[in-house]
Amino acid sequence: MAMPVTRHYTAADLATMPDDGQRYEIIRGELLVSPSPSGWHQVMVSRLFAALLPHLQAGGLADQLITAPADITFADDTVLEPDLFVADTSGVLKSGKWTDVTTLFLVIEVISPSTARTDRTLKRAEYQRHGIPQYWIVDGDQRHVEVWTPDAQAPVIECDRLVWRHPLLNDECVIDLVKLFNFG
Repeated sequence: MAMPVTRHYTAADLATMPDDGQRYEIIRGELLVSPSPSGWHQVMVSRLFAALLPHLQAGGLADQLITAPADITFADDTVLEPDLFVADTSGVLKSGKWTDVTTLFLVIEVISPSTARTDRTLKRAEYQRHGIPQYWIVDGDQRHVEVWTPDAQAPVIECDRLVWRHPLLNDECVIDLVKLFNFG
């Protein structure tokens, strides 16, 4: 029985993808396509941005908080686009190239039915493999956040509050999850 030939995608291939509102990412050559996010998803990303920004502003690091679309390139065949992340942006601010973002401190994905499996498996494994200190998977249906660290075999599930500290800052950022998930 003949096996189908599968294409191995690269960063160059991503540059040729249509601007059709979908999110295109690749993990080890596998193309991932996600539909445009829902309104709820975008509100959640905005709320997380608003919760993290004052913490980073106080430390003079506001430019390190980035929302999609923004590519994180781990290899020529692995390019991810997190919903929200905190990274050393000094390189990209000089060059304008996302490939100059090499140090990530926090990556956040807000899951939806179409992305939950990928966010929890493929993307999580890549973030862990690359030593991202914290990867948050925000689950609005369950009203919790899965916190993954590089060596974790299972996430820490946070339902009440998230505590995170940027490695260059002394203070912690505390996010009230009850308030975050309250849509009235």
